Amino acid sequence: MRTHLNSSLSRRVLLARFLQTPLACAGGSWIVASLLGGVDGAHGNGQLYAADEATTPSTTAPAADDSFAPKGSWPNFRNGPQLRGIATTTLPEDIALRWELRTPDGCMSTPAIADGRGYIGTLSGDLLCVDLKDGSTLWKYVSIETDNPKVFHPGFSSPVTLTKSMVIVGDDAGTLHAVNRSTGKKQWTFATDALIVGAATVRGSVVIFGSHNQHLYGLDLQTGEKRWEFDAKGPINGTQAILDRKTYVSGCSEPVLYVVDAEKGTSEQGIPIEDLLIATPALYDDILYFGTSEGLVIAMNGKTGKQIWKYETKQGREIHSAPAVTEDSVIIGGRDKLLYCLDRQTGKERWLFSTRAGNDNSPAIVGDRVFFGSGDKFVYAVDLKTGKERWKFNAGQSFNESSPVIGDNSLIISTAQPDGRILCFGAK
Repeated sequence: MRTHLNSSLSRRVLLARFLQTPLACAGGSWIVASLLGGVDGAHGNGQLYAADEATTPSTTAPAADDSFAPKGSWPNFRNGPQLRGIATTTLPEDIALRWELRTPDGCMSTPAIADGRGYIGTLSGDLLCVDLKDGSTLWKYVSIETDNPKVFHPGFSSPVTLTKSMVIVGDDAGTLHAVNRSTGKKQWTFATDALIVGAATVRGSVVIFGSHNQHLYGLDLQTGEKRWEFDAKGPINGTQAILDRKTYVSGCSEPVLYVVDAEKGTSEQGIPIEDLLIATPALYDDILYFGTSEGLVIAMNGKTGKQIWKYETKQGREIHSAPAVTEDSVIIGGRDKLLYCLDRQTGKERWLFSTRAGNDNSPAIVGDRVFFGSGDKFVYAVDLKTGKERWKFNAGQSFNESSPVIGDNSLIISTAQPDGRILCFGAK
């Protein structure tokens, strides 16, 4: 089934391409501002930050909307507060295209899935709630409320986050939107005046997210009022993983890891790392796993800052992919046309999977398969243990930052090209 969503092509296509370049991280906010028509995108010297451990660290997750995770769902970027990219549903071995939507400017936002619905942000400025069975639109929310067709609608580039009652997503003009999950009506907005590309992370009653204005924010979940902000000294690209009261954030201009209190927004510690972290890390126990601007994959103790191992990718090209992490393996894409599987304990290479273009997509794991989209226009499934190809689908368009999500026995993935495709796969 194919459905077309109407809008006009605009500067957002250039923005989507710009976000895949090093300038987007290293002081390129003024270019983003010009593409958006004068948005104030402040930038600084940038660093990677993580939150201080509180005096009395909590041992259980705070009781609030952050506990929202219906069985089989995928409610936030990388599916859980530690951002491991592991599905809790199943997919049949022989999956097929169930439906597709067309959107004029494509999608960079990674969707979310819960309760038989998919939630998808587009570069046309539409946030869609669709029925997973057939792709029919249940409601649509727009980034700017206006009847004037000449008004530019900022696109949604950040991944979608779900709570029990809300959908939370950031736009290219720097506004974080909280929308009623049932009706699509606005709950609240919070303006930062600079690009938002990382997802919001919900911890208890606090929404944590970063902006290209170099600040990490903690907002009240119900009202959107600011509780705290932290100066990361540079544009923030990634999504914040949570470890007790710590959160981790990259200012992506200087290779420094900071540890920030997720409840207070304060930090006391800065830990040097070898290269810039320009994507999203994953956590397993106390260990952070991430790729860098110089093509390293690093495992680092999130409490002490001690580097446990590092792996040098084949061409040393920057890594935009967030890793998927299991008990045994770390799987991450590279711009050198490879998907890497490394031993989680040692960093030793387990297998490589070759593609015909770069892989900025963040892989998703369901059972014994790894799914990802490539710049070579294919969606792949490879065997988690061996790295052998088990399935592929030619979409006819490249896959970039919008990564696969797998929930409610369905997989959704999108392209960012003009006349982009939103694809949903499942049982035949």
